Amino acid sequence: MSQANDGKALETSVDGKSFARIPLRTRVVMPDDDLDAVITEYAKDSVRPGDLLFVTEKIVAITQGRSYRLDEIKPRKLALFLSKYVTRTPYGIGLGMPETMEMALRECGTPRILFASAVAAVTKAFGRRGDFYRIAGDKARAIDGPTSHTIPPYNEAVVLGPKDPRGVAAHLKSLLGGELEVAVVDINDLGGNILGSTLDRHGERRLVKILGDNPLGQGRESTPLGIVREV
Repeated sequence: MSQANDGKALETSVDGKSFARIPLRTRVVMPDDDLDAVITEYAKDSVRPGDLLFVTEKIVAITQGRSYRLDEIKPRKLALFLSKYVTRTPYGIGLGMPETMEMALRECGTPRILFASAVAAVTKAFGRRGDFYRIAGDKARAIDGPTSHTIPPYNEAVVLGPKDPRGVAAHLKSLLGGELEVAVVDINDLGGNILGSTLDRHGERRLVKILGDNPLGQGRESTPLGIVREV
């Protein structure tokens, strides 16, 4: 069995059961890569019947052509203004830079982002947090901006969320023989979301708990795939 990433535990317990979270190391996935080929190369010989393969949303989006160099993005004045009010964290810049905010405006639509910003400004004053992303939705939440720990060339790029993550999960399950489950996930050190999977709702909620400590890591681990296996 593979080793855990630095600072992460290989196993966790959820609902009275123990699960291994096995990271799968890959080369850096590039926009001209084919996702099927990447999964076949790095996961097909590692998964077993009954496993769950979880795939980070970033490599799905990259292979769909949804990564943009910073110099390709020209933020409008509204993006410059709104990005100043986004709280930045050590775990990711989110929409706290003009380029990521610009892409949120394009992805979600200006009215939705403005409404989310207005509501969040009011509720934040009363100590409530998270309303911006609850209103803006998964498309805004999944936008990934560059940080100092991001693997090049994505330390100078913005990556959007993937298209049709549920369809991608179903396709990858078929590609791998159908005897396992697949989930496309957006997990970081602040929490996580299942963007699309072959699981039911209960299974997705349990998977969020299993991956709650972000076993694939946040920086340069180069492990964009992982296997959940009951032990």
